[in-house]
Amino acid sequence: MAQPAAQTHPGSRSRTHTWQPPTSYADAGSRTGLELARMSLDGRLPEAPICGTLGFRLVAAEEGQAVFEGEPGEHLFNPMGTVHGGYMATLLDSALGTAVLTALPAGRAYTTVQLGVHLVRPVLATTPTLRCEGRTVHVGRTTATAEARLVGAADGRVYAHATATCAVFALPVGN
Repeated sequence: MAQPAAQTHPGSRSRTHTWQPPTSYADAGSRTGLELARMSLDGRLPEAPICGTLGFRLVAAEEGQAVFEGEPGEHLFNPMGTVHGGYMATLLDSALGTAVLTALPAGRAYTTVQLGVHLVRPVLATTPTLRCEGRTVHVGRTTATAEARLVGAADGRVYAHATATCAVFALPVGN
């Protein structure tokens, strides 16, 4: 069945963003995870398209640590009039996974296999910049764990915190 044409209502808003085609870290040569994160920071690798879509960015990376910042807004609202928890979960997952990445040697990759999120305060359209700091707890040959906190960048108020377990594996050859 054909879908009805999109309707524009008085007062409608729009949001447009552009992105570079994604580059797989597997295509970036034999670099450590920290080197790859730093290449993303300085623009030698494009940021993941999800960053532009949701309005957040990687701002710092050290071994076992990653920091993202995001700008909440009404375009992220759920039906309750607050920023959707999925936005916060995505920010947290990005910081958690990137923290794990920064601790991996060349030729290794990760994927999140468990994500536990605790949302402790609503995020509104007027909430200022959020800062999400992820830190590894354990990085082994086949698994890694990390924890993260999502805080107000200006005041340090905690909005959410999370933990993750990641599977660590060898990058497939030729990918």
